[in-house]
Amino acid sequence: MSRLQGPSSLKRPRPGSNSSTQALTEHEHIVYELIRSKQDMGIWTRDVKRETNLQDAVVNKSIKALQAKNLIKEVVNIQSKGRKHYMAAEFEPSKEISGGAWYVEGNLHTEFIEILKKLCVKQVERLKIATLEGLHDSIKRSGALNVDLTKQQIEQILRALVLDDKIMEVKSNGLGDFTRIPVGKICYKCVSKAGPKIGAMASIPCGVCPRINECTPDGVISPHTCVYYKKWLEF
Repeated sequence: MSRLQGPSSLKRPRPGSNSSTQALTEHEHIVYELIRSKQDMGIWTRDVKRETNLQDAVVNKSIKALQAKNLIKEVVNIQSKGRKHYMAAEFEPSKEISGGAWYVEGNLHTEFIEILKKLCVKQVERLKIATLEGLHDSIKRSGALNVDLTKQQIEQILRALVLDDKIMEVKSNGLGDFTRIPVGKICYKCVSKAGPKIGAMASIPCGVCPRINECTPDGVISPHTCVYYKKWLEF
């Protein structure tokens, strides 16, 4: 899998005095300058017609001529695939248009997503208890992918894995495996493959309690007043 690059690193030299631009007709020049002004966001055909105030036939003819001269290109906009979207040839689509690492030519890259899901599960199994930051760093250092993923993208994968019941989201209580993780910090661990009767301890409500930071022996929120904790003790 090739390394993805940001739009700025993929810009081509500005056409400027390119002979192709010098040979443009007046209408082609108007259409080209408008499309080029949108940079990596591109523009929908109907908006080209609206903003230039040119007749449909003139705009369509100009677009075809600009494509033939390799000055503009049609790109897929994941937000509206049914609309023809055009961009100056020197730019690459922004993530808002292309969908970023999750999309290839406007289609969801399901194979890549599945590979990343398996990698995240493997890393969680290795770490036993993992934070988002820890997973992001671990995946980055592993060299398993040639794509620079953001924490937000990893978080999206983790949320999907939680929904798939592959991993579970818990909050650190600062004890045991959570010793090095701040109390209340969201963490991830693999779902136990054992039978439901093994490890009532694994279901202790403290591990997923959103008020764990406020829980103290003599406080308003405490194990003595927690109805969930009492039910767990009766299990």
